[in-house]
Amino acid sequence: MMNEAIVEKVKALIAAPSCYAGLKKIAEEYIAALGSDREKEAGRKLVAELEADVLSIDDVLAFFESDVGEKTFGAEQAAAYAAHAREVKAKGGKWCDCPACAPGREILDRKEEFC
Repeated sequence: MMNEAIVEKVKALIAAPSCYAGLKKIAEEYIAALGSDREKEAGRKLVAELEADVLSIDDVLAFFESDVGEKTFGAEQAAAYAAHAREVKAKGGKWCDCPACAPGREILDRKEEFC
């Protein structure tokens, strides 16, 4: 069975308002598979999805400064998110720090435990 600290990170990811439905479903499948013969496969699937979804701070900044970011969130909110991303980057942050990406990055830092 997986380390309880990692399980808590997966649960935090699921609860995050910024976690999109596809990732949430995969994370829930992982939680459901804990302790079963499906756990390793579900863990590999979760890691693969996180590798695709956890964004670098540069990617986050580019998105919120783009037309798509403005259309998705509105100009004012996109500008606020971009300003936050610039602050994160200025402090040396390399990854998105939203409530989904932050625990996702911590999970990826320990991905060998899933495979």
